[in-house]
Amino acid sequence: MGAVDCHCHLAAPEFHGANVLALVVVAEHLGDFEKIIQLSERYPGFVYPCLGVHPVQSIQRGHERSVTLKCSFSIHTSSSRQDLDEALPLIELYKDCLLAIGEVGLDFTPRFASTEEQKQEQRQVLIKQIQLAKQLDLPLNVHSRSAGRPTINLLKEQGAERVLLHAFDGKPSVAMEGVKAGYFFSIPPSIIRSEQKQKLVKQLPLEHICLETDSPALGPEKQVRNEPKNIFIAAEYIANIKGVSLEEVLDMTTKNALKLFPKLKNVFWK
Repeated sequence: MGAVDCHCHLAAPEFHGANVLALVVVAEHLGDFEKIIQLSERYPGFVYPCLGVHPVQSIQRGHERSVTLKCSFSIHTSSSRQDLDEALPLIELYKDCLLAIGEVGLDFTPRFASTEEQKQEQRQVLIKQIQLAKQLDLPLNVHSRSAGRPTINLLKEQGAERVLLHAFDGKPSVAMEGVKAGYFFSIPPSIIRSEQKQKLVKQLPLEHICLETDSPALGPEKQVRNEPKNIFIAAEYIANIKGVSLEEVLDMTTKNALKLFPKLKNVFWK
């Protein structure tokens, strides 16, 4: 039985994994868009693209900052960057081939968002992308590091209905508010070394769990490149926690992925 990787970052075809049915590939910034679309065109029915603007933007290697709504000037590169304004028209251009809008969300890690102004701008960027997702009738693939409760509250306030919260790092009690709203939570292979993820899975109903790898991050070993084939490590660990078979976890998480991302139906028609 196969699995759907509901959240990964890929730019090359060598990420094929045995029994991985589909890869849901997310963007973080405008520079990812064309690469992801080209990859999905090269591997139709296997690579499914999501385009969106992440709450943390890379300036150059080793330098990151909180996202901005409009054009901003980088002291590191001596150039201007449009985070959202430039991205939105391209997302609309590619709308017909998108599985979801993502990776979007909030990241209140202090080194990225230390001021209320930065947090508020992240909120505004997310709101615009929630509105776009509703307009295009697409689900959201969501990041919420150090911002679990604010992210879920904002999604609910904005009327977001089809939502995947990836690698959620908040409390299980907060996650359950998302469950009540009908949201899904994807679990990465790093669960084997994360007590927080283990506690989360213990509380979450299997009917609201999906699988992800977040490749090349969040693998079973810290600082070792992660790959989609490791998705089965997450599935096995979830099965152990829930006291059910691996087959049941793979079956339910695949059904959940299909419910969340209807365009994945092509996986079952191949």
